[in-house]
Order: sequence, then C-alpha cells, then structure tokens
Amino acid sequence: MDAVLQTMVDEKIGPGEKKREFIKLFSAYVKAKDGIALRTFVDIIAYSLNALGLEGGSAVALSVFSPKIYEIVLKELGYEIYLTDVDEYGQPLFDDVKKAVVEHSVKALIVFSPLGSLYRSTEEYRDLGIPIIEDVSESLASEFGEVRAGELGDIVICSFEEDGIISTAGGAIAVSRRDDYIDALKKEDEKLKKYSDLPDMNASLGIIQLSKLDATIERRREIFTAFYQSLLKGEGKPFLTGNKNYVSNGYAFPVVIETMLEEALQFAEKMGIEVKKSFSQSIGQRFLDKYDRFPNAVGPLARCISFPLYPFLKSTDVDTIEKVLRHIS
Repeated sequence: MDAVLQTMVDEKIGPGEKKREFIKLFSAYVKAKDGIALRTFVDIIAYSLNALGLEGGSAVALSVFSPKIYEIVLKELGYEIYLTDVDEYGQPLFDDVKKAVVEHSVKALIVFSPLGSLYRSTEEYRDLGIPIIEDVSESLASEFGEVRAGELGDIVICSFEEDGIISTAGGAIAVSRRDDYIDALKKEDEKLKKYSDLPDMNASLGIIQLSKLDATIERRREIFTAFYQSLLKGEGKPFLTGNKNYVSNGYAFPVVIETMLEEALQFAEKMGIEVKKSFSQSIGQRFLDKYDRFPNAVGPLARCISFPLYPFLKSTDVDTIEKVLRHIS
C-alpha cells in the first residue's frame, strides 16, 4: 500500500521508472538480462511468440497441463498446436517433444511448470535445438538440485495475477538472456506501448514483493512441509512423487485423489476449506478419455485437487487443512 501511494504522490502513474526497476529486479532473479512488462498475460504470450520469429503456421509444442489461454493465443496467431504428455515431474514428456520435433516439424516449445513443479535438468530440452518459452507463473523459486525455475527458457514469462507467487494486481513479464530476443520483445512492445505497458503503480507492488520473496517462499515451504507430513499419515497421494532434490516453492498443495473425489471435496467444504480442482482450466480437460495418448497426464487432470497455501494462513487454518489431509483417501 505504501509503495502504491508513494507512486501516486510522485505523479508518475503511467509506465516509467518503477516498471523499469521491476523488470531489472525480476531479470536478475531469473538470471536474465532485460525484457518487457505488460498489463496482460495474453499480450505477453503473444509478444513472446512473435519475438521468436517463427514462420506463419509453424507448430508449437506444449503439455496438456498448460492453461487454455495458450491454446487461444496460439490459434489466434495462426500457429499449429502439438500437445505432449507429461513426465513424473509434471513437465512436457521429453520423448513426446523429441518426436514432435523430428516427425512433426515443431519449431518451438512452451514449458509451463504447474503447481510449483520443475524440470530436473535443462540439457535434453535445449539439445533439441528449438527456442523455448518458459512460464514460471506457478514455479518461480522452485528448485531441483542445482536447477532453478527460469533457467530453461530462451524467453521466460510470468503472470502476476492475484493468486501468483508475485501479484501486481494483474500484469505479466517477459525477459531473456539473449540480446536478439530482448530486442524483438521491445520491438513488439513499441507498437502499443502507451496502452499495453505495466503501470508504475502495479510495478511498485512487484518491487516490494520481490524484495521480500525469499522470506515469503520460506514461509510457503514451511506450510508445504507441514501439509506433506499430514498427507503421508492418510491415504492421499501427492501430485509429485517424492524426490529429495526437488524443493517446491509452495505455490499450492496439490493432492491426487485415487477414489471418491467428490467425497473428498465435500469433506473439505464441510471443514470450511476452499479446495479446487487443480487442472480445471487446462487444455487437457477435453482429453480425459485419451488415456492411450496421455497416460501420465489423465489421472492428475481428472483427480488432482489443490488445497490453499498462502504465506499468511492463520495457524488455525493450517491445523484444519492438516486434519483434512490426514483423512482424505
């Protein structure tokens, strides 16, 4: 609140210094150089795809876990869509992506890491020789051994909606380590800069949250660990298999319900806990009967639910959620 009020007092409400500072701080966090920040995630997706310089009608690969917004933007821009299954860490299945490149002439890959998940390495994807857009909206600050979210993409994008790790009350960012992509992104931005750039008021929120991000992530991880230990006492199954090298950012606490999904949802509601289906807005929702095509993804798509996980959850709420986790199956 102080950051927004100070920005208003400075009479610099339009895009300007705060926006540039936010881009600089976010770029440093994901080890990028520079980029652009816009008012909508839709524009960020479109500008990032255009910055890749693909030919019209090119095929782009992404997993069935990806949000529907990608499908909408890709179709509007005239790109073909190739959907992949996922691996045990929720990432685009490498064998599917390789097949897409070799047999279906896919020219780019979008990597959306859902619910705090992360790829275990970057080499195999990069060796395919196609540009990669990495969406860290839900994976920012997640780690897998030496790997950290944001290290894979040629262009790294992130939305800042109200449920994000960082929220600027809307808006999104695209950054890169490559000068050619940075130049292309800024060229796209120049077209409607006055009306599309992230305002300083919103950017000021992002600056404050980035400065406190380590403490926020630490708290999220504490709650995540408590929930995980409670889940192990019941019969629920975590969204991702346990791996000592994987450290979630605590974006959410997803659980795969093997049986009696509706009963689990009703029990949580009865206890006053707002639980939602994790992939209700994903592209894969219309492929729940395609087990032969997406054998790894169909189960979570149909039966994964997310429990609320926020840094400022009251201890009583944490206790109640732990109780629910111990009793679901």
